[in-house]
Amino acid sequence: MPMRILDSHHHLWDYDAQQYPWIPLGSALQNSFGLADLDEHSQPYDVQATIAVQARQSLIETDWLLKLARENPLCKGVVGWVPLQDQSVGEILERYTHEPLLKGVRHVIQDETDPQFMIRPAFIRGLQALSKTGLRYDILIFGHQLPNTITMVDALPADMPLVLDHIAKPVIDPRKHDEQWARDIAELAKRPNVMCKLSGMATEVRGETWDMEALRPYAEHVIRCFGPERLMFGSDWPVCLLKSEYTRWVDAVLQMIGSLSKDEQDAVLYRNAARFYAI
Repeated sequence: MPMRILDSHHHLWDYDAQQYPWIPLGSALQNSFGLADLDEHSQPYDVQATIAVQARQSLIETDWLLKLARENPLCKGVVGWVPLQDQSVGEILERYTHEPLLKGVRHVIQDETDPQFMIRPAFIRGLQALSKTGLRYDILIFGHQLPNTITMVDALPADMPLVLDHIAKPVIDPRKHDEQWARDIAELAKRPNVMCKLSGMATEVRGETWDMEALRPYAEHVIRCFGPERLMFGSDWPVCLLKSEYTRWVDAVLQMIGSLSKDEQDAVLYRNAARFYAI
């Protein structure tokens, strides 16, 4: 019997080139993707619950995702976007106080050109305001942004629930291991309030194809650093379609955690995300 899965990281969008300029032209992502499509792609696995994550920085999208989640019991929560640097962020967050399906917030730090962005006072203030709401924060960065991310995390309450998306997007090149990423991940993982998503790795492999040999050193490292109690599965669908079908990515993660006990595997595939997002 397939193990139950809570997909902690997927996206939904009604495609429009102007609203989603980051989507590569001519790619498989130039389509609309809804929860019915996700259900089709995730067969034959026992995906019992999902978390929809923002794909553009707009309150309109946050509200749209919440509407979709209300209409479909498969989607148990939303990681939306709010303007964390806005002086009125507290009032904006107050609007969502009685919205149980809003589980967290994310900002696309990876696209910020200012390397100091995540440690600027305005952004830290926004995150501190978020910490008072009980909402979680998803950290979306590239590997080279890890040092300042650690500084950011240390400026926040030590019990604020944080999760690192896509293992911080290291440069995955089979010819050369990203040693700086490995050192920085080990340092970040010393903060017990930070979890990590086993997601988005295939798209970071340099070259047209990928295999488990390319991913294994990175997977083994985050498993060592965070342990099975602070890891969670995420598909990053439909972005994963740039390099991998949904089922191939699930199979890859199952291989990554294959040496863990069945109870630990269930934690990675379901329980940890359910606990983190208060499902």
